[in-house]
Parts: sequence; structure tokens; C-alpha cells
Amino acid sequence: MGRHLLAHGKPHCAVNTPQTGTGRRSMSLSSAGSKALDMSSDQLVWLARAGYASRGVVYLIIGLFALLAAIGSGEAQGSKGALEKLMSQPAGAILIAAMIVGLVGYVVWRLIQAVGDADRHGTDAKGLAIRGGLLVSALTYTALAIFAATQLGIVTGSSDSGSGGGGFAQTVAGFVGSQWVATGLSVVFVCVGIAHWYKALTGKFRDHFAASEDKMKFISPISVVGLCARGTVFFILAFLLFYRGLTAGEEGGSTPGMKDALKFIQELPMGDALLGGMAIGIGLFALYSFCEAVWRKVDVEEGI
Repeated sequence: MGRHLLAHGKPHCAVNTPQTGTGRRSMSLSSAGSKALDMSSDQLVWLARAGYASRGVVYLIIGLFALLAAIGSGEAQGSKGALEKLMSQPAGAILIAAMIVGLVGYVVWRLIQAVGDADRHGTDAKGLAIRGGLLVSALTYTALAIFAATQLGIVTGSSDSGSGGGGFAQTVAGFVGSQWVATGLSVVFVCVGIAHWYKALTGKFRDHFAASEDKMKFISPISVVGLCARGTVFFILAFLLFYRGLTAGEEGGSTPGMKDALKFIQELPMGDALLGGMAIGIGLFALYSFCEAVWRKVDVEEGI
């Protein structure tokens, strides 16, 4: 195998290595993975980048409606609400169909990251925790893709625009109790929020970009603010989930989502100003997603 995929998705010629040891294992895994997925590396890279772009569209719509809510001209929306708004636009069905393709691509890439360790997080405790988070992300966006499919009538199901994780959480709560589930998910959300802030403030996000220093001069501030904004949303979700778990009793309550977090911000003192700031942060996270769609390292051959 004389070709490898660079971080930014473009192939280049590489020196052939003997077909023994690690080199042979890597290439045999790549061959097996490609056959299993019936896709070439270039197609997988395209899907991954389409996935980041789709995530960006979702967050751009969320940020826009949060800004409108802050100035009293609309209502904040979650990720499913964003898709519903997209569906209501002219050519909405075409837009949603494109979003489904992107979301499926994002799920495939997240699975490659989680299972195949495409980003080389390793198998120590920290690496496994990160890969576990990537797997949860794949499941979350799978639910969002299914919801998008219901908008086109491809899949029948609930069109509720609430949180996508409520069903699973409520199922588990039926076995172990709602308060335990709420506490456990709250801890998970806090960890995810910390991870976002850590990634932003330490500049770890830079490791995953294949962009020139000139481009990183504008990518970096966008990434820092966007990641911190999304991390803050996870902190708010953790608080809401923990509070609802304590006050809902054995029956439990609904799992909060992005829309609930934004409404919580708006109900705080100076809530409209805070919501406006969060809207800008979410919009910058959307731009960060678009930057990932263009310049993120997508080494699919490392993960399959």
C-alpha cells in the first residue's frame, strides 16, 4: 500500500514499508475496515467533513434563535427545534435531506474516532474516557439524524423537539431510580463541560487542525470562545438535571436539553444580555465546526 491519507484529507505518496509487524497490521485493518464500510478513504473523509458542516448548521440556527430570543423577537430552540425551523424553509426537504447525509457522516466519523482511535487517544484511563465520550456523541447524533428523517417521513416516530436523550435516560431510571440516573448524567455533563474548557484554554484543539499559522490566527479565538460557550451549556445542563433529579421524586422528570439551558440563562438577572452573549458564543461554535469541516485532520486510515 503506497498511499496514505494526510491529516487534511489529501493523499500523498509514501515510502513503502515491509509487510511485517505494525505496518502490515495497520494496512490489513485499513483494508478490512474499508471493505466493511464499502467506502474509500476519500469518501469517508468527505462524510466526516460534511458531518462537521452539518453540526455547524445546527448550532448556527440555535445561536440565531437564541439571539432573537434575547432581543424579544423569538424563542430559543434546541437542536431538534433547529431542524424543524430548517424544514419550514423553502426547499426545506432538500435541506433536511442534506443534513441527514451530513449527520450520518458525522456519526460514522465519531465511530471511527471512538472504536478505531483515529485521533490516537490511546487505551489509558484518559484516552478511554475521551473515546467513550466520542461514542456517546455518535449515539446522540444518531438520534438527531433519525429525528431529521422523521421530518421527511422516512422514519415514523415522535417529532418532539425536546432532548434526544430522554428516552434512554428514562429507561435506565426505571431500573436504578431517577435520582441515581440524574446524578450520574450530571457528573458526565460536568466532565464534558470541563473537557471543553480544558481543550479551549490549553489550546489542545490546535493539535487537530491542519491549517497554516495565518489561518490559525482567526481559527484560534473562534475555537476558544465557541468551545467555552458549549462547555458552559453542559454545566447548565448538569445543574438542571441534578436539580430535577432531586425534586422530581421517584417518577423522575424530563431530561433537559439545549433549549432548557438557554431558557434558564434568560431567566437569570440580566438574562437577555447573558442570553445574547451565549448566542454569540454558540454562533462561534458553529464557525468552529465549519473550520473543522475545512481544516480538521481526518485520518480515517488510522481508525479503520
